[in-house]
Amino acid sequence: MKLKPADYYIDGVLNRERRIMARTITLIESGLPGHQKMARSIIKHLLPHTGRAARIGITGVPGVGKSTFIESFGMHLVNGGRRVAVLAVDPSSGRSGGSIMADKTRMERLVRSPEAFIRPSPSGGTLGGVARKTRETMLICEAAGFDVVIVETIGVGQSETTVASMVDFFLVLMLAGAGDELQGIKKGIMELADAVVINKADGGNVAQAKKARRSYEAALSLMVPVSAAWQPPVMTCSALNAVGIDAIWHKIREHEAIMRQNGEQAAKRRGQALDWMWALVNDGLKERFHQNASVKAHLPAIVRQVEKGDLSPANAAADLLFFLDNVDPDDVV
Repeated sequence: MKLKPADYYIDGVLNRERRIMARTITLIESGLPGHQKMARSIIKHLLPHTGRAARIGITGVPGVGKSTFIESFGMHLVNGGRRVAVLAVDPSSGRSGGSIMADKTRMERLVRSPEAFIRPSPSGGTLGGVARKTRETMLICEAAGFDVVIVETIGVGQSETTVASMVDFFLVLMLAGAGDELQGIKKGIMELADAVVINKADGGNVAQAKKARRSYEAALSLMVPVSAAWQPPVMTCSALNAVGIDAIWHKIREHEAIMRQNGEQAAKRRGQALDWMWALVNDGLKERFHQNASVKAHLPAIVRQVEKGDLSPANAAADLLFFLDNVDPDDVV
């Protein structure tokens, strides 16, 4: 990717030029040092134009119909005059580094809308499958005038926790009629939910969806909500038939109004910004550690010692860390 002046990307994003916006996100996602330096400059200049969008995270169990739901939800917003960006984080191949970029083909109507932008991003092997640069991509979308940003998780590992830490509203999609309605619920994920939505409440599944709704309501009543000012509702919908979508958006707007009024949204975003900073610091420290000449020189021998049992993992880690400053680990309290 040949770099252009920073103003090319900044002006292109602010002027809502989709092709330049896509190129800017590609630049943001690049791991090349020169690209990263340019990316930081771009984000710095775009930051005053961000922060006004509704940030929504969506996760769900396999087969719940996330893509169908997001398309139905997105089309509802677009038809209501909103501009919607969807950041769909895909699992990367551990062997080739490739990713499954199928979200656009599953959202045919939404991808054709000039008021929507769908960006599948490879996870790059980061924790929980969440793309390392998703936060920066959110800012690009906000600066480009998208007033709703949806982040979809792949629904495994720690990705839900990571996405919940970067959005205003976290929605968990569930299914009914798949045996035990509570099967597969992860307490940690349910405790993060601002709403639980039972999808595929259509046809002969309506009665089962209502039954599941009562079960989830009972489960949520035993958990401590994210905010004392908000009790997460349990709702039903049919994304396929676009039934119940408007009620879900109404709940999200109600939540936003309450959180803005009591100051929780602003406080939450401040906390998220600090979390983001420390995550980047940790990434940077890890990268510098592996690039350090002294560590590179000693690492193979230390690894062999640990594998043979001649050196404990704790002592090995201490040796590697303090090689950086030529400090004897035994001298450190």
